[in-house]
Amino acid sequence: MAKKTTMDRAKEYKEYENDFMQTAGKGGEQDPLVRQQAGDRALLSDEDITRLYAGNQIIQNIVDIPAEDSTREWITIEMEDEKLARALEKRLETLNAPEAIEKMVAYDRLRGDGFVSIGVSEQGQKWTLKDEIDVRRLRSIDYLHPFSRLKVTKFLINDDPFDPSFGDVEKYQINPGHTTMDDSPLQRDVHKSRLLHLQTKRIEDRDWGQSILEPMKDIITVFDTSLWSVGQILYDFTFKVFKSEQANEMSKSEMRETQMLMDYMFRTEALAIIDPNEELEKKTTQVNGVEQLLTFVWDVLAGSAKMPKSHLLGQQSGTISGAQYDSLNYYARIAGTQENFLRPKIEYLIRLLLWASDEPGGQIDPDSIDWKVKFNPLWRLDDQTEADINKKQAETDSIYLKSQVLTPDEIRQKRFEMGSLMDELEMPDDPNSKGEGGNGAD
Repeated sequence: MAKKTTMDRAKEYKEYENDFMQTAGKGGEQDPLVRQQAGDRALLSDEDITRLYAGNQIIQNIVDIPAEDSTREWITIEMEDEKLARALEKRLETLNAPEAIEKMVAYDRLRGDGFVSIGVSEQGQKWTLKDEIDVRRLRSIDYLHPFSRLKVTKFLINDDPFDPSFGDVEKYQINPGHTTMDDSPLQRDVHKSRLLHLQTKRIEDRDWGQSILEPMKDIITVFDTSLWSVGQILYDFTFKVFKSEQANEMSKSEMRETQMLMDYMFRTEALAIIDPNEELEKKTTQVNGVEQLLTFVWDVLAGSAKMPKSHLLGQQSGTISGAQYDSLNYYARIAGTQENFLRPKIEYLIRLLLWASDEPGGQIDPDSIDWKVKFNPLWRLDDQTEADINKKQAETDSIYLKSQVLTPDEIRQKRFEMGSLMDELEMPDDPNSKGEGGNGAD
């Protein structure tokens, strides 16, 4: 009986292969070694997330850069009393509100939930953390401390879809890190009015938000494998082949010693002296097609992170060229996060500052005055692109003048009195935002 070759065995296995898209009865019996499954969800523990974040700079960019961009240019408060508006902005900076909000966004992306505790002083009767903040007795905001879900034991959400407060958090249970007399964890019930809670991605019937790294687990694994593979290619990009009739007669120790000697000599000496019956040659690893594979990996990684590759690699924040439409889309997404998620939190802080008697302006009912929060522009064109656009606008204006479409006064007003090019390209404000920020914890 003829001995089966490796190729024969491979053909036998091929008859039973079946990919994850095939169902039973369509392609033969499923191979037991097939492990891939469609839509297989990766669950990451807190330790897994910590390890991934701590060990990969690209993952840190995915988590940190959008958080930094969300608060980098911060806000402007618009109200009739300009002095009060500037004082409130200064007070937010003194409280390190931009840094606290940035950390909250980063924790939301990393862990699925980000929090900021609001330390306040109240006058009158004693109160506890589980009591709602009484704005009528509020004296001051003392501190803002960001933290992640690792400090939160659980929180209770109203799941009744016919209740007016459906989806709202009723209370949080915080673990401050202390223990009781019997060494059991000390738990604190905290009212939702005493903290900010950001949760941008939540799966139905799951209280905790989802980390951005969970759905990216597969592409992160592929990216890590690609990085390792490129390192191996570079390490072995060139290697030596030494052919000698004495090779079969060498012992293991002699073979090892010869390898070390040849490796050293071939790296440091330009001349190799060998026997006529021996041959020494240098081979180079072929890398055809590797660039396309790596480009595919980068594209999928950028798509999963919803960030352009240039931003993943640390492009200068806020500066783009005219051809970077992917950067425009990215900043539009950041602006959407600001409007939909951050605006209520920031407005809630400002409302508390207005109510507090010891804060700028004294005790003011926020609903008694007109005010709004405006997010400052996230990006600007680079100097070359803006110069090119201005040149084209000047050429267009010249044509309009010659054709008598516009007068010199109309062009002067349009180009120099109605704002800059950035004002025309700026994302529009939320028309419904007029200082009506609700409780930022929900």
